[in-house]
Amino acid sequence: MSYHKKDDEHDRNPFTHLEKTTVLQEARSFNEMPINARKCIIILTKILCLVHQGETFGTREATETFFSMTKLFQHKNVALRRMVYLCIKAMSTISEDVIMVTSSLMKDMNSKDDIYRGPAIRALCTVADGTTLQSLERFLKQAIVDRNVSVSSSALVSSLHLLSKGQDVVRRWVNEVQQAANNSTGMAQYHALGLLYHIKQRDRLAVQKLVATQMRNPALSSPFAYCLLIRYASKVLDQDPDGSVNEDIFAFLERCLRHKNEMVVYEAARAIVSVKNVTSRQIAPAVAVLQVFLGSPRPVLRFAAVRTLNKVSITHPNALKSCVLDMETLITDSNRSVATLAITTLLKTGTESSVDRLMKQISSFMHEITDEFKIVVVEAIRALCLKFPQKYPVLMNFLSSTLRDEGGFEYKRAIVKTITSIVENVKEAKETGLAQLCEYIEDCEYPALLTSILDMLGTQGPTTSHPHKYIRFIYNRLILENSVVRAAAVDALTKFGQHCEGVRQSVVIILRRCMLDSDDEVRDRVMFALSILEGGPAADITHMMLTESETEYVVKCTKHAFAEHIVFEYSVTNTLNDQILENAQVVMEGGEQEIDADDVIMIPAPKIEYDQTVSSFVAFPSDPTVGAQTFETRLDFLVRDVDPDTQEVAEDSYEDTYALEDVDLEFADFMQAVSKPNFSSAWSAMQGVAEEADTFNLEAIKSLQDAARNIPSFLGMATCEKSNVVPEDATRHTLFLSGVFVGNIPVLAVAKLAFDQGVSMELAVRSENEDLCTLILQSVA
Repeated sequence: MSYHKKDDEHDRNPFTHLEKTTVLQEARSFNEMPINARKCIIILTKILCLVHQGETFGTREATETFFSMTKLFQHKNVALRRMVYLCIKAMSTISEDVIMVTSSLMKDMNSKDDIYRGPAIRALCTVADGTTLQSLERFLKQAIVDRNVSVSSSALVSSLHLLSKGQDVVRRWVNEVQQAANNSTGMAQYHALGLLYHIKQRDRLAVQKLVATQMRNPALSSPFAYCLLIRYASKVLDQDPDGSVNEDIFAFLERCLRHKNEMVVYEAARAIVSVKNVTSRQIAPAVAVLQVFLGSPRPVLRFAAVRTLNKVSITHPNALKSCVLDMETLITDSNRSVATLAITTLLKTGTESSVDRLMKQISSFMHEITDEFKIVVVEAIRALCLKFPQKYPVLMNFLSSTLRDEGGFEYKRAIVKTITSIVENVKEAKETGLAQLCEYIEDCEYPALLTSILDMLGTQGPTTSHPHKYIRFIYNRLILENSVVRAAAVDALTKFGQHCEGVRQSVVIILRRCMLDSDDEVRDRVMFALSILEGGPAADITHMMLTESETEYVVKCTKHAFAEHIVFEYSVTNTLNDQILENAQVVMEGGEQEIDADDVIMIPAPKIEYDQTVSSFVAFPSDPTVGAQTFETRLDFLVRDVDPDTQEVAEDSYEDTYALEDVDLEFADFMQAVSKPNFSSAWSAMQGVAEEADTFNLEAIKSLQDAARNIPSFLGMATCEKSNVVPEDATRHTLFLSGVFVGNIPVLAVAKLAFDQGVSMELAVRSENEDLCTLILQSVA
């Protein structure tokens, strides 16, 4: 026996599973006489459902349905008429000749029955265009100042939409709109103020005058209008070119803090705390109001207040001391969004002693909130750890546990960024953070995060006390992951090989196993890495401009130092749109080194079109013992004229020359700056190899700070253990320098500086090559 009602099967939604063809056939009922209002309302509802569900109507069928629908104006049923207005608005963009319905809509717009006038105005403005707008101008101006609020509001909102169709026409209605803003109440006043702003928004002074006028308007009564005016006033403050706080506007915002409507009070408080260059004293009244909202029984007010205070805590944390107790009560709020924001605000404003207690409370409900709020918590923890670095064990343990929990990509990325930031800024937390990230990449499902972590491991790992322990985790990624991650792993291993001599040979062996990788990108990176680790360019690539950036030809020189050759790469940019350069070659002359012409290799740039950059090369055997050299350079090329309009290229070409700046070849160009994380150990390890020392008076250098800047750059070596930082009042200082000379020869140097009416330096150099030690001392002398 069935106990359900027999009518239940008829209670289903009639607007599900609609078919366009069936509905359009039903729409023919619009032509029947007499008109069945109830039936037509259902059909119009179905049409609206199809339109809003994204159903595509053909232009012809839409137009036929539209004009059949206009016949329904003959019926006086109010519900039917309002449905017709809605369908006109929905189908006006997909039908043709919709302007034909204007007369019917204008008749309703001028009707004595106010229930028709507002909807008719809104429908009329959707079918109007720039050509018919002027004929409607008189009626719309009358509607704007109409005593009926719904009619006035409809006209104002429609005028706002008409701005895009006839901006010049709508601007002529300013007086009527101003009258509506002064005399109307409720939503009409709100809409009038919005229309006034959009009319004047391109004129900053006009907007300032509008805000100043409305602030003194005694007729302003709508809470919505007040909120809108507060937002416009806030924009005026933000756009002030002086960056100062307008006292009149600020006084208005403070008056709004005492408004009887909570919405206006909150909007004013939010605007005050968001003002640029505002002081803690100026935001104190707004903070007091928000503090009251923290105890409101309404969740929306509590959420709004704590979210705003959370933003204030970033710029003015000391201004929130009075709110700490109120926010601590919100930690147990039933609304987890409110509780999360309260905790993060306390983290930003709390003291070191409160960290442990707050972290325990956060851990208790992290699994109950969404990823969006989890990201807010994680970012607050990052700021807290940078503020109290000695609390890193508690915070890092929390981050490690959250990293193992379930979560989306953005949440996991926020955690990784936070750990990375802590590793980079808190020295004691480096190895702990790297160990946590190594553990995470063993079970990470996001390739983008894997590549980011591998890059960070390659940067930070070589600077730790035991860099070799990270090699295994990176090697696992080479075996188990996709090509993108494998390529990132190759780059990370390359950095270990560059900066850690103890693991270089192991890295080379691993990279050689990857030479047969299935992916082209991975193989290319492996070959590039091996060329660096086994004899690629032995010095940093250095750049220098040989022309001004605004000249017709822009030339940049890049020097590549190899074991036996020096290569000059000249990047030439053609900035003339009426020329094409061909066979462009930089010619070098001069220099103290004797070079056989047969040993010089020159590769010209074959063709350089407008706004293109092409490289030309010059290479010859290098001899670092010669010392600093200067070469005169010029650019030789063939020119073909081009018509800028037709892009037609001339058949004939002619030779031309362009003078360039001189190119210097210095000792530093043969040295690769390679930092040593533990310089003392590296210096001790080289005890017993060649060592040379000498003392110099550096007459051209006037201070220890200048010496710490100039000596490493002159030698092309890297400073280690932050020895480039010299205390202001120091009279003695020691520089620790490290580098690799061409031929992959490691070099260490200790420069002991002293200042007494001038700078003197005792320079000691250690290297496997005794001649190199002597050469470095000679280059300084």
